[in-house]
Amino acid sequence: MDVVAEWTGRHACALQAALRLSQEEFAGQLGVARRTVASWHARPAMILRPDLQRALDTAHERAPVAARARFAHYLNPVPPQDAGQGRALTVAIAVVTKPGHVLLVCRRDAETSGLSWSFPAGVVKPGAAAELAAVRETLAETGIHCAVRAVLGERLHPVTGVHCEYYLCDFLAGDATNRDADEHVSVIWAPVASLTRFIPAEQLFPPILHALEEIPDARP
Repeated sequence: MDVVAEWTGRHACALQAALRLSQEEFAGQLGVARRTVASWHARPAMILRPDLQRALDTAHERAPVAARARFAHYLNPVPPQDAGQGRALTVAIAVVTKPGHVLLVCRRDAETSGLSWSFPAGVVKPGAAAELAAVRETLAETGIHCAVRAVLGERLHPVTGVHCEYYLCDFLAGDATNRDADEHVSVIWAPVASLTRFIPAEQLFPPILHALEEIPDARP
């Protein structure tokens, strides 16, 4: 996750936009007056006082992966003509399987009904290997050790617009445990045959479905 060395009005407004909160909602989350948030919009170059720096650090750290991705994009947008040459941010997604099942996490998501199911994922830091990020974040989020078996491909996510790289991973060891209670509600091994009950079919990356058809005991 990116670290903000010094919060300015511009940074704070970018976080508000990334969280998709109104000025009043964002002020309530931070415990400040609405006029304080309004002043950040009016003076984007202003450096915020230390207590606000700490409050924004906490809000940023607790933001969902998709919101942190949007935040980075708002601060460092990639022009469309440069999209093929470099991207501001990449999320590595691990599709971890064992016979008949696939690993899912239930995230706290203020943008939908409040909860959403997805595969374990993590932001790839500049210069880092995406496949290692997928394995590392899976362990950090779920307690599951896994190994990458195949690269499934990449795309811009249809809902978040974030650049995603997908990896098919084999389960090695561990018990599925929610290790990130701030961001997640639950971690489960979902039956492959019931995957679309958790994630809408139109949001699933087609290569994932093709790969899961080959999982032992999964429906063709």
